[in-house]
Amino acid sequence: MMQGGSQLQGSPHCSHTSWASHGGTQWGSQRLLAPHHPRIHIWSQGSGTERGRNGISYSGGAAKAEDSSGIPWSAINSPGFSFRKLWAFTGPGFLMSIAYLDPGNVESDLQGGALAGFKLLWVLLWATVLGLLCQRLAIRLGVVTGKDLGEICYLYYPKVPRVLLWLMIEIAIIGSDMQEVIGTAIAFSLLSAGRIPLWGGVLITIVDTFFFLFLDKYGLRKLEAFFGLLITIMALTFGYEYVVVRPRQVEVLKGIFLPSCPGCGRKELLQAMGIVGAIIMPHNIFLHSSLVKTRMIDRSKKEAVQEANMYFLIESCLALFVSFLINLFVMTVFGEAFYHQRNEDVVSVTCVNSSISHYASIFPTNNETVSVDIYQGGVILGCYFGAVALYIWGIGILAAGQSSTMTGTYAGQFVMEGFLQLRWSRFTRVLFTRSFAILPTVFVAAFKDVTHLTGMNDLLNVLQSILLPFAVLPVLTFTSLHPLMQDFSNSLPGKVLMILITGLVCAINIYFVVDFLPTLHGLEYHIPLGLLLAAYVAFVAYLVGLAPRDRGGTVSLVGAHQPVLFAPADLDMQHRAWSPVPGPGPPQPVQFWSRPRPNRHMVTDPIPAYYPHVPVQRGLLTPDTDLLPLRVRECFSQRCTADLPPRS
Repeated sequence: MMQGGSQLQGSPHCSHTSWASHGGTQWGSQRLLAPHHPRIHIWSQGSGTERGRNGISYSGGAAKAEDSSGIPWSAINSPGFSFRKLWAFTGPGFLMSIAYLDPGNVESDLQGGALAGFKLLWVLLWATVLGLLCQRLAIRLGVVTGKDLGEICYLYYPKVPRVLLWLMIEIAIIGSDMQEVIGTAIAFSLLSAGRIPLWGGVLITIVDTFFFLFLDKYGLRKLEAFFGLLITIMALTFGYEYVVVRPRQVEVLKGIFLPSCPGCGRKELLQAMGIVGAIIMPHNIFLHSSLVKTRMIDRSKKEAVQEANMYFLIESCLALFVSFLINLFVMTVFGEAFYHQRNEDVVSVTCVNSSISHYASIFPTNNETVSVDIYQGGVILGCYFGAVALYIWGIGILAAGQSSTMTGTYAGQFVMEGFLQLRWSRFTRVLFTRSFAILPTVFVAAFKDVTHLTGMNDLLNVLQSILLPFAVLPVLTFTSLHPLMQDFSNSLPGKVLMILITGLVCAINIYFVVDFLPTLHGLEYHIPLGLLLAAYVAFVAYLVGLAPRDRGGTVSLVGAHQPVLFAPADLDMQHRAWSPVPGPGPPQPVQFWSRPRPNRHMVTDPIPAYYPHVPVQRGLLTPDTDLLPLRVRECFSQRCTADLPPRS
């Protein structure tokens, strides 16, 4: 027994380390490192603060006087519900909700209203509820484990599926960024009365991104306040359009609460799928699981974790309620004013006699139903309700595009750091994402018209829906593992509900791919799409069943209280322990050396570690091991049970 700590031995390959520190208060914090194997790298947060990426302080205990919200911890660390506490936790949810208000959502809303009137309002409502369920899982994962979804994917999945998963999420991020570029370019064109060409607006988006990077230097709370201002602008501008149009309130309520769509066909079904894809963004789940780490949480106390989950969930409910109202404003405005409108009515009756008659040429003079997008939608509003409505619409679209820009940058950086362990500066990350987004967008803007540019939004919304399972399945998997989440794991009804919803989304995606194949003439199109569909189904099936049952190794955090490290099967672990230093701050780390095993089929023993300030489990063999990978379960049952001494 050494001062301030103890060294205990389990099985021949298992080691156990625990310590207590100063002042009669027991805190535990250790660094587990494998220098030659980057997958074995975890920070178990018991106390102290780690200066995390982007300059944000992440903490696992109440060792600081203030949290990252700037409110003294002693002032908010009191029992019971408190609005002061809620304010301290406010921020991540509203940043997350911006993805529910990007130009892709606005495009989907107005097209849903113009195509189906109020018939798809219930789809908007339940898509938002589904989004809230996904965000709740992301909150729990980040709060309980202290790691975001990308980091846990890095530790959980083998290399090949992990890289494939990263590519899927990167495609979703780039697709979302393209929508933001398109929306901003169209807003500049509307506000300048066409003086700024679309390709010029696309290029301007390169400059405005760096403005947000500059703003980020002033602190997280100021950045959150600025995005709150942009959300307020969207609420006021789109709310103004709602007041001007004055939709029928009874019909609006029926559309929201009566899930039916009489007379709907394939177009309406495709639009409903687009609404789901626009509302629930795959990268947003990764973003939210990381944003919740910006608040101090004493993870050594179950009550503190429960309280953090509660306040983050309340804030997310409020934020998504605001986003639902804004989306509702847009869909009902176009459902009331432009449902079943014909092109000739818009041109001859309305636009020609308005103050913006020069825009009338963008509509064909035929008897077909008006097909609107975020550009034509603003023009039609101006034709019916005056130029003021056009410019207010443009301001709202500009706010939507700009607010989504920085959250996409955050998500991209968190995903890259989590999956690949790459530490890029935000400047480099912006250039990476925005380059992929701008090149195809500026090409379409320069050589095609606005119809082709806005048509990209529709395809990108469907793309988000197709990629959605690659975010939902991992977060559902991790939050369902009791060894990882302990008392905060998903309940059985919650698991069943999320599995059914994910299965429904996958089934809809497969249906539309199969339905799309006959429209392509030629075997050269059918074969590649068929192969892509088969690969999609196989990868989803792998994430559902194969990966959790058999993989090389993982790091499993049993809550934040008893982390257990499982090394990959091809490593043998040797270690040397540095003596913990009494006094403030975390003890010195335990460093593990690794070398390849001669027999790669042998199972590496887990290395358990526990903190003395929480109850000790006397054995590692528990029913929870049924949820762990097969080879890890074998390790549990055959070789690695440690008889831990009672706490002194």
